[in-house]
Amino acid sequence: MNLKSLARTLGISKTTVSRALNGYPEVNAITRERVMAAAKAAGYEANPMARSLAVGRTNVFGIIYPLLPSDLGDPMFLGVVGGMSAALEKSKMNLIIAPVSPQNELPSYEQMVRGRRVDGLVVSRTLVHDERIAYLVKKGFPFIAHGRTELKQPYAWFDYDNEAGIRLACDKLLGLGHQRIALISAPLEFNFARQRRDSFNACMQKAGLAVDPRHLVDNTLDRRSGYQAMQQLLATSPRPTAVIVDNHLSGVGAVRALLDAGIDIGTEMSVIVWGSVEDTLVGSNVTTIDQPGSDQAGAKMIEMLSAVVGGADPASLQVLWQPTLVPGATVGPCPQ
Repeated sequence: MNLKSLARTLGISKTTVSRALNGYPEVNAITRERVMAAAKAAGYEANPMARSLAVGRTNVFGIIYPLLPSDLGDPMFLGVVGGMSAALEKSKMNLIIAPVSPQNELPSYEQMVRGRRVDGLVVSRTLVHDERIAYLVKKGFPFIAHGRTELKQPYAWFDYDNEAGIRLACDKLLGLGHQRIALISAPLEFNFARQRRDSFNACMQKAGLAVDPRHLVDNTLDRRSGYQAMQQLLATSPRPTAVIVDNHLSGVGAVRALLDAGIDIGTEMSVIVWGSVEDTLVGSNVTTIDQPGSDQAGAKMIEMLSAVVGGADPASLQVLWQPTLVPGATVGPCPQ
């Protein structure tokens, strides 16, 4: 049954039936209930394209993403996307991921916004200075940032408390007598990496400890670079007695490098990794700075983006979740 047949059966105009099905407020409750009941009984399904044109919505949220080879094997990335998809399915909406090359990322945002191809966007891997967010704020296009940036204008964001998480790790290691502590970081143009590095330096300064520049290694965002970073630290003299890794994929590589070097982890060298580490390369009993489930984070961002699309003030939609330190077998007292 199509819309015309449904309207004829009910003795109501097509316009009224369409407005009732699409939730327009000018249709009274009795008429709406009558139309909905008749549509359900007849097995009527609205044409999604026609409905989108009628209400000015695509019912699609999007992510423009410069995918790295490691992303498709990253359980945290897949968890976030899965949480988003599940939340959208409940609202009969869809999520599209548009892979782009890094140099074409901003033009892709401009194209998506000009064409109104989605109702809202999720901006991932936020940068310290992020042109994507500045552009979306200027255009007034609905978005939620997965992370923060230094932009002064208000915008909606979801993030973890990067400073607090690193403090938890530093306090644990300092309390066990470690003084030569190293940090393996993601590229420092990412805001989360910069905040975690700054927090690490502040913690060490507060403890009255100088950081050996050789013990600060960045540009690691996958297993291979994490492995190489740990090899670099092992080659220093004196080498660190403890290492914090600010992202879980690099953490897998770093722990693997210690195992391959025959280091007794937790005795000869302690390691704390940000993010869940459950990998056949290293096992799962790694001490971690843990953050709430990635699927929960994905669902939360969809909830927030839906509110932005619905007209909520972006400045009122800023959520900071707190990490926790989860004990494992990779941390112990500083060796004598």
